[in-house]
Amino acid sequence: MDAVRIDARSMHYTPLNQAIRSAVAAGAREIILDHVMGQRFIADGLKGEVTITINGVPGGDLGMFMSGPTCIVHGNCEHAPGNTMDAGKIIIHGNAGDAVAHSMRGGEIFVRDDIGYRGGIHMKQYRDKRPVLVVGGSARAFLGEYMAGGLILVLGKESDRPEIDRGIGSGIHGGHILIRGGLDEGVLGVGAKLSLVADQGMEEIAPLVREYCAYFGLDPGPFLEDRYLKVAPASSRPFASKYTWEV
Repeated sequence: MDAVRIDARSMHYTPLNQAIRSAVAAGAREIILDHVMGQRFIADGLKGEVTITINGVPGGDLGMFMSGPTCIVHGNCEHAPGNTMDAGKIIIHGNAGDAVAHSMRGGEIFVRDDIGYRGGIHMKQYRDKRPVLVVGGSARAFLGEYMAGGLILVLGKESDRPEIDRGIGSGIHGGHILIRGGLDEGVLGVGAKLSLVADQGMEEIAPLVREYCAYFGLDPGPFLEDRYLKVAPASSRPFASKYTWEV
């Protein structure tokens, strides 16, 4: 089946998503959406191996509960792409808003540039279901808040290490966050600890760096030759001291 092309100009998100689902049900393996401007819930709950190319700016919750498809965004992305995503990929050629990868439980998200607040909040994993968020710019406050599993990798630009706001890893109790370059311990959130990634730790980072650079036409060299810091849980129960215990 040839690629299905949909002009989303001035189209309400409900008929747009109905058209996408109809195309997938008819066997489409490639869908191209033109003139997208804020339509929400694109690819939500979709399954299969379809690739959806989005030309424009998708609205909130792109790929929510998605299990398998690939979404390629040629533009910026609003809040919470990959919300509770189960499998598949989201590749964003621009910036993304707040709560990227909110509660994500599988699959991969690659953001070429910056993300907003609370990226990776409540990411989680179970056995081989391990979500990954790769950010090619900087991240705002509370990155990885309440993180329960998975991996967040923040690269910065080729010549610029990322800027990280306060509260990174606040309440983290699973998974870890890898930051290229340096990090002031003063920005760590409650329950997070900081360590240097040793040479053997680069085995985890290198494949993701190469994949990120392949998507966005960048040289992986500057990223692979730099150092990385790891933000991880100091405890599996970071707020245990806040509870009242009966004795």
